[in-house]
Amino acid sequence: MVKTIGSFLLAVITTYLLGAIFVSQGNIAAVVALGFDISFAQRLDAAVHDMLNMTDIYLPLVAISLLLGLPVAYAIVRKRPHLGLIGYTLAGFVALLAIHLIIKAVVGLSGVAPTRTLIGLLCQGIAGGVGGYLFYRLTTKLQNN
Repeated sequence: MVKTIGSFLLAVITTYLLGAIFVSQGNIAAVVALGFDISFAQRLDAAVHDMLNMTDIYLPLVAISLLLGLPVAYAIVRKRPHLGLIGYTLAGFVALLAIHLIIKAVVGLSGVAPTRTLIGLLCQGIAGGVGGYLFYRLTTKLQNN
């Protein structure tokens, strides 16, 4: 149980970091679209800034979404073990998409600016998918030991 919780926490952290990078680069894309030049160093600074400073709002969203999505995948994968890889990866992907869409539907605005575009929303899904995949890999490794 402790190792499963550790796997979950690593999946959350990975999803958060990747998602924060996608957020910063999505915001920078909007600035570039206005005609400004952004250097690689500025992109890197923005990514590091977002990874360090989005913990108060974005990290809980990631944790809650995976906390809801991964157990759903577990319920399915338990009955169909051959679906583990796709199940957990898809659960993470859908969980991150869903949390942003639910916030938009309930509050009426996008809490994370880049999710206003389809590509920004899909990038958040990719971050969740990576987290779900990592959770699958870590928990599968635990079961085999």
